Amino acid sequence: MILYVLKRLSAVIPIVVVVSFLIFLLISLAPGDPARAIGGPDASEESLTQIRQEYHLNKPLFVQYWYWLSSAVQLDLGNSRSSRLSVAQGIAERFPVTLGLVILAILIAVAIAIPIGLISAARAGSRTDGALSTLMGLALAVPNFVLAIAFVIIIGLELRWLPMSGYVAFSDDPVGWLEHMLLPAIAIAALLLAVLGRQLRASMIDTLQQNYVRAAWARGSSSMRVVGLHGLRNAAIPAVTILGVQAATLLGSTVLVEQIFALPGLGSYLLSAVLAGDIPVIQGVVLVFVIAQVLSSLAVDIGYGFLNPKLRVV
Repeated sequence: MILYVLKRLSAVIPIVVVVSFLIFLLISLAPGDPARAIGGPDASEESLTQIRQEYHLNKPLFVQYWYWLSSAVQLDLGNSRSSRLSVAQGIAERFPVTLGLVILAILIAVAIAIPIGLISAARAGSRTDGALSTLMGLALAVPNFVLAIAFVIIIGLELRWLPMSGYVAFSDDPVGWLEHMLLPAIAIAALLLAVLGRQLRASMIDTLQQNYVRAAWARGSSSMRVVGLHGLRNAAIPAVTILGVQAATLLGSTVLVEQIFALPGLGSYLLSAVLAGDIPVIQGVVLVFVIAQVLSSLAVDIGYGFLNPKLRVV
């Protein structure tokens, strides 16, 4: 199993390098003069020349990328052009907020999607199945930012059950952290919940028709053992794929949701940088999102190895 993990890990590095170059290339193609954006509209030509030399903007594109990558490997992503503060430090301060939000959203989605998928599969074609399928269809149709706004208006302003903005660190007050993170996490989790539930339902229906499952029923095995041990473990493989892909996608979903709930995470940091044209911050945050996507795919591959030992080939 260790060799299996190392083989998958070795394939991650070239992917990160290629994707990081594409990010650098696309951002470099943005209109406008980066030196002018740093120095301001009133900067003199001497100042602009100095800025180009300092940031290597007078070098070819591949040389610029090499300087940027060499610094990024050392966790030096430059300074924000708006605040002049370290981008790496800004990401480090905001990353726990976004990570906690995504983890909570995944836990909520999985905790609800598994029973929904199992119940729908066990009662396929029934009214219960139809009602649950309708709910999952609504979750797929409603954008997360619309759901977030509805939560702010109904639960935050009208009912006042939970706070609608702000942030409390988990280390300071776990209960307060959960109160502030619950609504945005549910708004983000809705799509993942629906996708996982539908996929698990379809996989379970197919799995429960397999001969080995019927043999387990014939041997008198309990429903818990047949569905949980034989059925769920095999039906979970497609769901794990969906979970791995969607888990990294949740990072992109945080951009608007964090802004709506005034959470100081990477999403709101990226949105502010885009509006201000702060390229170092955009490059740094997008790089973190890319790495998260790659690591999520790696986690899916490792999960396959646990669910299906036949895949542990080196």
